[in-house]
Amino acid sequence: MTVALLGLLAGVVAGFFGVGGGVLFVPTLTLAVGMGVVEAEATSLLAIIPVAIVGALSQRRYGNVEFRDALVLGVLAIPGALLGVVIINHVPEHAARIGFVALALFTAYKLAQSGWRERQAERA
Repeated sequence: MTVALLGLLAGVVAGFFGVGGGVLFVPTLTLAVGMGVVEAEATSLLAIIPVAIVGALSQRRYGNVEFRDALVLGVLAIPGALLGVVIINHVPEHAARIGFVALALFTAYKLAQSGWRERQAERA
């Protein structure tokens, strides 16, 4: 039941914010389902494929997809993903968890900082 609700919620959040796998899948799979971080990350990578396809095709209808940038990102992410898989399978579970949390906190901080700056610029 938890996994089914996660899937539904991730679809809504992916469509709304363009995220889902790392932001929703990994924390929920580790905290609510009990998976290890590495297993949750691997499961998330596979699960996000249909979400990404449907979301991108839907956004395409609105003219929001930058195809050239998407191609460059996608092609260059392949060797990065291969390297990341090798690295994550050679680090302790607690280090993977700390790394994931650090990335999530850094991303949240940068997004908040960007939003604050935009708001300040609008007020000026």
